[in-house]
Amino acid sequence: MNKTKRMVFLSFLVSIALVIYIIEAQIPVLFPGIKFGLANMISLAALILLGWKEALLIMILRTTLGSIFGGTMPSFMFSLAGGFLSNIVMIILYKNFKNSMSIWTISICGAVFHNIGQLFVASIIVQNFSIYVYLPVLLVSAVLTGYFIGLCTKFLTTHLTKISIFKEFQQQ
Repeated sequence: MNKTKRMVFLSFLVSIALVIYIIEAQIPVLFPGIKFGLANMISLAALILLGWKEALLIMILRTTLGSIFGGTMPSFMFSLAGGFLSNIVMIILYKNFKNSMSIWTISICGAVFHNIGQLFVASIIVQNFSIYVYLPVLLVSAVLTGYFIGLCTKFLTTHLTKISIFKEFQQQ
């Protein structure tokens, strides 16, 4: 594949993820720490279409740029820790079980570990591991949002791969 086309496609995905991230940051939260995580569908789609390195790169760039444009240092640390742990889990599951696990199952696992990563950073900041009492609430939201993100990612990748310009980006 042409490196320039790949870089343009990767930049396109980063920009989409960043726009989604910034728009979602404007939506008021009902419970602290609970968001849809819509930008994660772009990272998961990148994992499927491009590979694990690109998925991690998109998450890192989106998190960094999103924090620069509208975040704070704690939100950057929470997002980076959660995103990194989430992506590592999804990469491992996708590489080893993509034929036996659905995308939404992989997404749910990613959402669960995203919350665990965020709680870990929070427990370090407040220097108290009792913050994990909030984990059951976050796990329920992770299952719901992870399932939704997985369905959206499946829809997105299915339709992206039908477009002729994107066919060459599919992994072999």
